[in-house]
Amino acid sequence: MPIPADGYPLAAAVSPRVQVVETTDSTNADAVAAVLADDAGWPHLSVLVTTDQRRGRGRLDRTWVTPAGTALAASVVVRVGALPIAARGWIPLIAGVAMTRAIAAQLRGIPQAVGLKWPNDVLVEGQKICGILAEAVPGEFDAVVVGAGVNTRMPRVDLPVATAISFAALGQEADEDRLLADYLSGLDRLLMDLIDAEGDAVAAGVQSAVESVCTTLGGDVVVSLPDGTTLEGRAERIDAQGRLVVSAGGAEVPVAAGDVTHVR
Repeated sequence: MPIPADGYPLAAAVSPRVQVVETTDSTNADAVAAVLADDAGWPHLSVLVTTDQRRGRGRLDRTWVTPAGTALAASVVVRVGALPIAARGWIPLIAGVAMTRAIAAQLRGIPQAVGLKWPNDVLVEGQKICGILAEAVPGEFDAVVVGAGVNTRMPRVDLPVATAISFAALGQEADEDRLLADYLSGLDRLLMDLIDAEGDAVAAGVQSAVESVCTTLGGDVVVSLPDGTTLEGRAERIDAQGRLVVSAGGAEVPVAAGDVTHVR
């Protein structure tokens, strides 16, 4: 699918800069480089977008490759200088909530099947439709780039794994401009709520917003931790720091980072 001739007017009504590129290796890498080269030219909520990303990156240094025209890749610059550093771990979770809501608004008949797998994968009926990666811009105190990749027009045969899904595989068509506009609006609103609350996610309603869409909660999980160990138990809640609290062996263990598998 080529980039629309009229661009992304709904997204442009929300964002001060919508930079569309025909193709790129990584929108996140491009956005980080752009901020470093021209900081003032990339104000809060600027976005770089493409439908042809060749070497996208996910969490844990995973690569994300899709056929041209089958997925929407967008990297948003958020300016968070007013947000306490200790609260910035909420940024990818906030992005996950915003994207979950944006995708749910697009799906006819099954919006209730859309949820967030902690910390920031969007699932439809348990299958991944979107991944998110947030990266601080080196040397920039206030700039974070939040990248998201949404499987839009990818046929089922091209899905990389059995646990992936796309709008097309669901028999639905995504309005990419509306999707992007809704995502940007939701992301900005939640970030501003958190900033206004001086980083207190509970007071801002951010913690409850995450819990309301998080399908990880209440289920049995296996968490692969950064040190190579695994944690098995039941996902109980999201704590005030955005950590996943897992009950295991009679104790509650807060997990700040890890790769979660939902146990069916």
